[in-house]
Amino acid sequence: MAAIADDRLPRLADVVQAKKVTPAAVRVVDVPGTGAQLLGNLRQVDALLAVLDDWSGTRVPEDDLETLRLELLVADRDHVERRLERVEKQAKSGDPLLRTELGELQKVLAHIDAGRPLSEFDGDLPAELEPLTTKPLVEIRNGPSGVDVKLEAELAELSEEEASEFREGASALEDIVREVFAAVGLLTFFTAGEKETRAWTLLRGRTALDAAASIHSDIAQGFIRAEVIRWDDLVAAGSHAEAAKRGLQRLEGKTYVVEDGDVLNIRFSPPR
Repeated sequence: MAAIADDRLPRLADVVQAKKVTPAAVRVVDVPGTGAQLLGNLRQVDALLAVLDDWSGTRVPEDDLETLRLELLVADRDHVERRLERVEKQAKSGDPLLRTELGELQKVLAHIDAGRPLSEFDGDLPAELEPLTTKPLVEIRNGPSGVDVKLEAELAELSEEEASEFREGASALEDIVREVFAAVGLLTFFTAGEKETRAWTLLRGRTALDAAASIHSDIAQGFIRAEVIRWDDLVAAGSHAEAAKRGLQRLEGKTYVVEDGDVLNIRFSPPR
């Protein structure tokens, strides 16, 4: 679990005098190697991080990355082919939905057989598919041209103050997290209260109802409305009450599209 550094979070916590401060985090799963079975376990992740050997002198990072792309494509082909065989048998019943999906899968398979990733597929993919070649692929070079992973591992054992003496800027982890944020299309919103001030991640374009669901399913189920204020407006006002007095806080419904830096207070009716 990698905490996401965000300078806005402590400033919000100071304003509301939060007893607990919780940053947003990214969960990274280390997969030892590739192969169809291991890659298949990654179908529900949001992005792929490819750590490439650029330090030993025995590998060519560009070639390894191209090999990985090919393995992802082959894994998707196997996945689509298995689904196609299953639907082909079921479609003999005459079900029109299955026959439609059968046609879609045949087009998808032809696209892959042409050597093209499904991120380039022209049209909507069948909902049941969880393709790997549509996922963002973030490249991390372990070596002089990228990240000195060995040094970063050593610095991780030090305090932030000590580690900063060996760096000229942000840690490699912070840089990688920013790359993942951009690749996946994430934003950060906040909840700011005295008990806890917390940062949350959400896909861009998602709504206040989606934000409520990411906090807790009960909050989404009983959603009434959201009190919304920009983080910098809250800091400038000095309190929620003062922000409301200045007219900086507004009420939004379920369909409000959350923006990066929004502070949300979800009003909801608890389930009975």
